[in-house]
Amino acid sequence: MGERVELTVSTDLHPLDELDRLAAEAFDGYIVRKDLALRFKGQYPVPTYVGEFLLGRYCASTDPAEIAEGLQIVETQMRERTVRAGEAELFKSRAREKGAVKLIDLVTARLDAKTDAYLVSLPSLQLSDVRIEADLVSSNERMLTGGFYAEVQLEYDAIIAQEKNGRPFGVVGLRPIQLSKQGIMDTVAEGRRAFTVEQWKHLLLRSVGFEPAAFSPRAQDILLLRMIPFVERNFNAVELGPRGTGKSHLYQQVSPYAHLVSGGKATVARMFVNNANGQRGLVYQYDVVCFDEVSGVSFDSKDGVNIMKGYMESGEFSRGKESIRAFGSIVLVGNFDVDVEHQQRIGHLFGPLPPEMRNDTAFMDRIHAYLPGWDVPKMDRSLFTSHFGLVSDVLSEVWSRLRDENRLQAIQGRVQYGGALSGRDTTAVNRTVNGLLKLLYPDRATPIADEDLEWAVRLAMECRRRVKEQQKRIGSAEFRNTHFSYQLGEDGVERFVVTPELQSEDAIGNDPLPPGQVWAISGGGQDEGPGLFRVDVAEGPGSGVRIANVQSPGPFRESVRFAQENLYAHAKELVGDRDPRQHELTVQLRAFDAARSGSGLGLPTLLAYCGALLSRSLKGGLAAVGGLNLGGGLDPVYNAVGIAELAVEKGAETLLIPISARRQLNDLSDEMAAKITILYYTDARDALLKALTD
Repeated sequence: MGERVELTVSTDLHPLDELDRLAAEAFDGYIVRKDLALRFKGQYPVPTYVGEFLLGRYCASTDPAEIAEGLQIVETQMRERTVRAGEAELFKSRAREKGAVKLIDLVTARLDAKTDAYLVSLPSLQLSDVRIEADLVSSNERMLTGGFYAEVQLEYDAIIAQEKNGRPFGVVGLRPIQLSKQGIMDTVAEGRRAFTVEQWKHLLLRSVGFEPAAFSPRAQDILLLRMIPFVERNFNAVELGPRGTGKSHLYQQVSPYAHLVSGGKATVARMFVNNANGQRGLVYQYDVVCFDEVSGVSFDSKDGVNIMKGYMESGEFSRGKESIRAFGSIVLVGNFDVDVEHQQRIGHLFGPLPPEMRNDTAFMDRIHAYLPGWDVPKMDRSLFTSHFGLVSDVLSEVWSRLRDENRLQAIQGRVQYGGALSGRDTTAVNRTVNGLLKLLYPDRATPIADEDLEWAVRLAMECRRRVKEQQKRIGSAEFRNTHFSYQLGEDGVERFVVTPELQSEDAIGNDPLPPGQVWAISGGGQDEGPGLFRVDVAEGPGSGVRIANVQSPGPFRESVRFAQENLYAHAKELVGDRDPRQHELTVQLRAFDAARSGSGLGLPTLLAYCGALLSRSLKGGLAAVGGLNLGGGLDPVYNAVGIAELAVEKGAETLLIPISARRQLNDLSDEMAAKITILYYTDARDALLKALTD
């Protein structure tokens, strides 16, 4: 039926790599070469997963001959059963001549109250009044809310066609484009054991069509974050970023359990419940409901956003006095018209949302994760894989079943969150962590490694903190503490998590640095002015102090030696019962200005030593100033005003400086003095106590 479309991609098997061989052995019969589905994209008016459904049936092999044979079958079925532009009347004619025809189409249904009958719409045939039996509708209710792709057997009844207002076309059979395989969870759990965590991440990415080698580790993490709504119930996510980065690809092309709502009017009846007949909406029928081009989305009633806010909080909505529970995740995706740095300068990162959402901090508080879409490259053919991955319907079925499982019990007591996280923050982080761990460990019996737990916690905190930072920008005082942190184990070091877009390599952020790191400002000297440095100290087994810089300046070597002597002489009052002589301290100096000598950095270096030995961070936004001498005294500061002005320029919130500089700083302008807090110290111990986080 219709003209034959020649296959344009070679059926020759690409060389198998190690991951292909592992996948073929672990998931025999459940894998498909992902570039095969792409050959049908654009040729036939159906999503990618429809083609993969057929490929999974006929081409789940690594044997080139079997693949070639299966491709011919799939190509024939796609050609004969999908309706391309201009072929609608041809299909109708075939139905009339043969009595019935098979096709693949998007099936939606509605109840016609006048005739008390259900009617189906088949958009590719431009038919909206196709007969269907009630039992077929009741066993496939999703056709009433948004529809789904299915293999349809369409009959034509010439006798009914003769009747007044007759409806000759009728659906007599349909098969949804999805498989519900018994035991598939056990198959995937067993197969997963053959892979390392990194290999499994790469197989997941290949299974949704991407080639992991073409993406940075950062971009791979974001692509994995996009999968969480499929495995975690009632997960609310936002992803905004440049156009063309594939934000809606996963929700439109990969899984029949997801539904994409394009920009425009969203009705409460369609989303949640139709009060007239009680019909449940999209969030009840689908695992994931994604709003694409979210800036253009609006509800048909004033209460629409409030109903969605209530659902995002509790997973419930009402029909009269009846409370209805649903588990569909909500994903909002949209575009920035500018880059992320400019977006932050002109407003906040929720700016592209519709007006009724963009400045509503209560709405934002219900977002569990804000994905940084700007860190994903624009899609082109080089980013898509030609290797093997799990068949989409198998993957989506496993994801859907993982929604019933929980990994938080397996990590109970292994990680503690910092005091900056509110109850909603903790819930959001836990949901993201749970989703990531389910993706990595589909078998609940597999022990979760510490490094994978930490990876999940850091990503989860970053995505939730991004929400909190926007709330803070809008001006709500209750959201001012955004210093998210965690500890692995009861004796673990407290580690702080930042959002990269707020960090600048050569500026002092307001987040605490890891233990052993300190921002420092050198007062300069005859040949150079004040300069910003960062002193990094790592503690390890051994003894002594080692400078990691290959060619360290003489003045900095002197600062390191004076700091070391003061640490040894005053160890008890600085680091308690820790003996610094039993630890090797490795020091590295990083310069961010023209000043390079690192002179007069004895006190900041000493603070870095103490932070590393105590496993404690210094206050965020703090810059330390001061030189030490061998006797433990503080060197005078000669350019305190210039140092304070540089600290403000570099983004410091607090300047830690010797008390001897107090009179000089009386000359600091009012404008500068209003932008920074000055902390004076009298000796090294006083400086340490004032610098450490509370």
